[in-house]
Amino acid sequence: MNFAKLTKDSIFPNTHFTNHECLPPLPDALSGFIRVYPQYGETEEADRIRNSEYYHLSDHVCLDYTGFSLFSHAQVHSFIASTSGDPKPSGLLQPPYFSIAYKSASLKSQVQYGDQDTALESAIRKRIMHFLNILDGEYSMICTANRTTAFRLLGESYPFHANKGLLSVYDYESEAINAMTKSAYRRGAKVMSASFSWPSLRIHSDKLVEKLSKRKKKRRGLFVFPLQSRITGARYPYSWMTVAKEHGWQVVLDACALGPKDLDTLGLSLIQPDFIICSFFKVFGENPSGFAGIFIKKSSTAALESSTIARSIGIVSIIPLRRLSQLTDDYSGTDLDGHSSRNQFDEDDIETISSFSGPIPTHICNDSAAIDNVLGEFASTQKQKQVEIFEQVESSKAQDENEENSSGIVELECNRSMKAEKSPTTAETNKSMEIVCRGLDHADSLGLLLISSRLRCITNWLVVALIKLQHPHSDSGHSLVRIYGPQIKFDRGPAIAFNIFDWKREKIEPVLVQKLADRSNISLGCGFLNNICFSDKYEAEKHKVLERRACEIPVAGNRKKEKTTMGINVLNASLSFLTNFEDAYKLWTFVAKFLDADFVEKERWRYLALNQTTVEV
Repeated sequence: MNFAKLTKDSIFPNTHFTNHECLPPLPDALSGFIRVYPQYGETEEADRIRNSEYYHLSDHVCLDYTGFSLFSHAQVHSFIASTSGDPKPSGLLQPPYFSIAYKSASLKSQVQYGDQDTALESAIRKRIMHFLNILDGEYSMICTANRTTAFRLLGESYPFHANKGLLSVYDYESEAINAMTKSAYRRGAKVMSASFSWPSLRIHSDKLVEKLSKRKKKRRGLFVFPLQSRITGARYPYSWMTVAKEHGWQVVLDACALGPKDLDTLGLSLIQPDFIICSFFKVFGENPSGFAGIFIKKSSTAALESSTIARSIGIVSIIPLRRLSQLTDDYSGTDLDGHSSRNQFDEDDIETISSFSGPIPTHICNDSAAIDNVLGEFASTQKQKQVEIFEQVESSKAQDENEENSSGIVELECNRSMKAEKSPTTAETNKSMEIVCRGLDHADSLGLLLISSRLRCITNWLVVALIKLQHPHSDSGHSLVRIYGPQIKFDRGPAIAFNIFDWKREKIEPVLVQKLADRSNISLGCGFLNNICFSDKYEAEKHKVLERRACEIPVAGNRKKEKTTMGINVLNASLSFLTNFEDAYKLWTFVAKFLDADFVEKERWRYLALNQTTVEV
């Protein structure tokens, strides 16, 4: 039977729920879920991994993470326990602890002279590239502070004065794309966006083909393409990258919203994007800090330009932690207040709000004390001279040489050692060093097919369950929840964009729902859908669903002007391979509470009262 039809006909058939107290208990709901999706039983290994390695998820529903998780919760705490008893009094901590330090370098120079990194950074890079099936001989990986920094760096380094096009495919507002757009505007780019048809939010194919083929040049510019929307879960055909290349565009693949093994289906050797951007966080559900990676196709390096501004943005080195207090200070807030870190991370995208902070562990397998010294050293004197000479030559060609300098870079405590001489044994050490990233290992062990099947079942069940919630005494069957983009679908991504409406059909503000969810130990994200086009058939609906948002856009001469954008503020639930059925059930029962006409008002006053108490204290 067709998957979508089976799902629609078998989950709570001929039933609507008008009272949150009438929902089936968890065991009954799980039993019905297994009857519809017997294949879910084949994913028990994921539950075993979750229970043994991520036991902190038992009392928190984490639906606001996107990216790739490096380490497991158990891996973190086993090293905290082993280290806290005998901390080093000074100097570098023994592996597995690491942090990041900013450095002044351009993308182009880093690709040319970035092959002499520390053993630690080299080992992490090697493990990541193996996980993503990206060949070291074809791509170079550059580490950046975060996703926004990665996109801005590329925007500052690409020759938009010659290849003027910047065409992106996003159905939501992304801070990372906004940062790239601002840089591109200032450097002479013509910025365009794909359109998405209402209500399916599929790519409007005719309009995108027109934009791809509009400019008649051998090199048109950058085509920025995500394989799926991190907000709605809409998936897009790989073939768009091929079409873009055929029309002379260089392709940026945004892989930040992909599942941990989704790149296995891509066939990078066939499509070969010019640039790939991924983001990595440390521990799922606990520590959202981390870094991003730009993978630059080596044959595309020549297209990049040196920029003084780019050198001050956020290329980073992965370094060992120097003090145990850095680890314990970072982790101290987790047990006391699991939600306190929402505003602690600068430059994060609006759609990557997270709810935990914690330690940063890795595991370096080594049998020599000499490795400790290697970890503290970042670049040899010879490498520094190479980069400095290269930058001097390249910066003389850059148009924005005098616009900014890199004096504003805020470096971490360990940054002083960046000019230290590299040990002559580093090359030998790199060969023998391995890093254990259990988060990546767990995804590898489960594989693409199992992860995809698991998420397909949970995501589609949750879509149906949310749709089944209906306000009582509603003659026209007014639904509590509206889902945007793909609905019940075999190949939809594991992300859901939705809003909650009260009995008067007025939307409840997503930020309020997000805060109330926090108090129920459920972490949700928020986003702003845009670039939506309405056919004549839905023209009347356009004015009902779209909202106005004022924003500033860059214009010539570093000036800005105010622009009004139209879109929809939404809630977002992003599922991972560690998400289980109980997580989806908890979200469903939380949303069902809004069927009580007084629930929002009671919770609103309670929230204000709690905030007032906090202010007074």
